[in-house]
Order: sequence, then C-alpha cells, then structure tokens
Amino acid sequence: MELHISQQMTLFKKLEILTDAAKYDVACTSSGIDRSGDGTGMGNAKLAGICHSFSSDGRCISLLKILFTNECIYDCKYCLNRRSNDVPRASFTPDEICELTMQFYRRNYIEGLFLSSGILYSPSYTMELIYQTIYQLRVVHHFQGYIHVKAIPGAEPELVYRTGLYADRMSVNLELPTAEGLRMLAPNKSRKHILTPMRLIQNAREENKNELALYRHAPQFVPAGQSTQMIIGATPESDFQIMSVAENLYQKFDLKRVFYSAFVRVNDDAMLPALPGGPPLLREHRLYQADFLLRYYGFKAAELLSEQRPHFNVLLDPKCDWAVRHLEQFPVEINRADYKTLLRVPGIGVKSAGRIIGARKSATLHFDDLKKIGVVLKRALYFITCGGKMMYRTKLEEDYIVRNLVDPKENFPFTKDGMTYRQLSLFDVKESAGF
Repeated sequence: MELHISQQMTLFKKLEILTDAAKYDVACTSSGIDRSGDGTGMGNAKLAGICHSFSSDGRCISLLKILFTNECIYDCKYCLNRRSNDVPRASFTPDEICELTMQFYRRNYIEGLFLSSGILYSPSYTMELIYQTIYQLRVVHHFQGYIHVKAIPGAEPELVYRTGLYADRMSVNLELPTAEGLRMLAPNKSRKHILTPMRLIQNAREENKNELALYRHAPQFVPAGQSTQMIIGATPESDFQIMSVAENLYQKFDLKRVFYSAFVRVNDDAMLPALPGGPPLLREHRLYQADFLLRYYGFKAAELLSEQRPHFNVLLDPKCDWAVRHLEQFPVEINRADYKTLLRVPGIGVKSAGRIIGARKSATLHFDDLKKIGVVLKRALYFITCGGKMMYRTKLEEDYIVRNLVDPKENFPFTKDGMTYRQLSLFDVKESAGF
C-alpha cells in the first residue's frame, strides 16, 4: 500500500499532538490476559493494562496510548477531531509507532501499546496502516508486550481479522447508546457498521477456541477479548436504556467491558447539550458501579431500574439503592446464606463473599470476623445478622437506612433509639467508592 503521510513534522511534535488527542478514549483497564513471552522477543503481556491502571495482582502498569492519526473524514458533532474543526493535525507512520513503542519499552516507561485512530482517507486505508504497525511490532521487532487496538467500523473484514491475530485486545466504539443518538450527532456512522466488526471478532474468537482445542500451538485471535465505549450525556437516553444496551452487548457479543465516558463539550454546536454543571461524572460513576453488578454480582438491568424509574439515585450506589427498595429480602443470616444471596448484600463484594463461605465451614462467624474478612460493615450492618442478631439496634425501614447511609460520618454512634435526625440535602452528594 502506498503511504500518503506527511514527513515534515518532527516525531516529538506528532507525539505531543496524538497523545493529547487520545485522552478522550477511556478504555483504560487491565488487559485480562496472562501471557508470558517465549524468550525469543521483547516483553510479555503478563497482567498488563492501559495507562495508569492496576493489574489483578495490584501493580500499577502503563501503556503508550496514542492515535495513529487525528485526521478524520467524519464530522461527528461531539468529537474534537471532527473534519470541520480547526485543530493541529498529525499522522504517524507504522515505523514511527514501532520506534516509539520499542524505545519507550526499553526505557521502562511502558508495558505495551494502546492504539486508536481517526479515519484517514477511508476505514480500510486506516485499518491497513494499523495492521502494518502491529505486524511489524510482532514480527519484525519481536515485541511480545500487550497490544490493544481499535477495529475501524466499515473496514474490510479481512483487515480486521488479520489485525486480530497480532493484538491482545480489540475494541469497537459504540459511540452513543442508541441508533437514534448516532443519527443525530454522528450522521456519517451507522449502528450496522459498528456492530459488524463486533460480530466478526466474536465469531473469530469462538472459531479460534475450537482450533486451539485441536491444535495447541495455533495462533490466538484477540485472546484478551473485545470491549467498547459509550459517550454518556450527549444524547437524552436514560440510565435504564444505557444499562439495557450494555447488558445486551455482554450477552450477544461476549464483550469483556463496556466503558462509559461522561460527555465533555469540546465543540460549540447547537445540537449538543449545554451541561452548565460540567461533565456528568457522578452519573458515569453510578453506571460503572451498576456495570460491575451486571458482570460480577448476578444482577439484571431490569432489577436495578425500570421505565417507571429510569435513573440511578445520586445519593446511593446502585447496590444500596436496590437493597433499601427490597427490604423484604433482608436481613440475611451470614452463617447460612448462599453465595449468590451474600453478593446482594451492600458492603459484601466478590472476594469477601467467597471468604465468608470458606471461613464458616470451620467456625461460626461474628461481626468482628466479618470486618477482618473485608466486609464494609458501615453499609452491611443494616442488612445482615450473625447468629440471628444484628450488630446494633437498627430499624429495617427505608427512610431510616437511607438517612444513615447517605452520611457515613453520622453512622456511629447511634442516638438512643438508633436514629439520626439530620435532614437530607441535595447539595451534599457523596460518591460511593464500592459496593
């Protein structure tokens, strides 16, 4: 393929422009893959992840996160790099990205590469450049570190497939939660073109699993799976619609992660919301919390929200909010409840639920034991008993529990009747960091 990329700009200047242009892609996660190098090349994908994130063993790890180009033939209204914007433009060559990746790796700055891109000339032209880059890194430079690349909607399926043979993870950005939102703000893109490479990656991964079962040394196709990203707040979809879309993607496309990006108004356009309070970061936070409930805690979107109640509570995390609305299922006896029931208790996570199941085989658990196990008692105490007794004299009433959960500083000590009397304020919103 003939390369049409200007060489007049210095590599440092390109790096400055294209790392900054990549900051709105929020697909920052651990890789989900544990693949060691074979000793003949450089690096490995041992529990690596994106940017300054954390791997499953607790290490802080980093990747070089860049765009191949911020040139784009599309004019999406929410995008800083849209065709009609007057911004500095730059494009790497495959050789330049290989040089940067290898040099940064040798200096111990990074553990891998995250490569996204605008659309240069056409989707297939851009996908071919990305493929050439990944191929050179793997085959010519023998780079065995973690690589996450974007599959370009509308590109030739063969190019997407060939790229997947050298990438650890691929992602296709859904952009906006619904097809209506896409037609309104990104008229050059279609839901069909976005879902087509998703389905291709899913089918190729299934075929690859069967091939690996027969031939142990067959090449792996996208071993860390695929993910996607949705912009939240640019279009009027409810939280219920967004979570339903995410649930559908997990079920039908076997996605590893759905990322939620709070809309940042970088363009002055009448079709974009004003957002006087800034990006909807608390809403993004609640969606991530609910997403964990879908993936790890056995919840369904319809349990958390409904058409009659389409948005999450800003005062409570989704798990606490569900629990106070289903008090008929509580309190739960810690020493008898099964694993799935324990997961529904606020303050009990996946690890602590597993520890409870293991520990109670040899002893009857008490509240002091739960604290050592890792249970967050300031949330759990309203919903559990140990040996038939609650930790404090509390009331199994929604208003009472909400008042105490919303302001953790006033959880202890309780007043004589276990009640706190501070009135709730809509201007004192605290984010919950866990479940």
